[in-house]
Amino acid sequence: MKAKELRNLDKTELERKEKDLGSEVMNLYFQRHMGQLKNVMRIRQVRRDVARVKTILKEKK
Repeated sequence: MKAKELRNLDKTELERKEKDLGSEVMNLYFQRHMGQLKNVMRIRQVRRDVARVKTILKEKK
């Protein structure tokens, strides 16, 4: 997700997005350890999205 798109969301939506992305990261790690994850780069993408959301939340404070 692009930072420009995230800046259009309000604080509650960003917090919900952060929580959802965090859950997705944990699920991806679990899938990787179980040998079910086909695209390992997805973990990196989601972690970067989490960082973007956290940065924008901090900017809004």
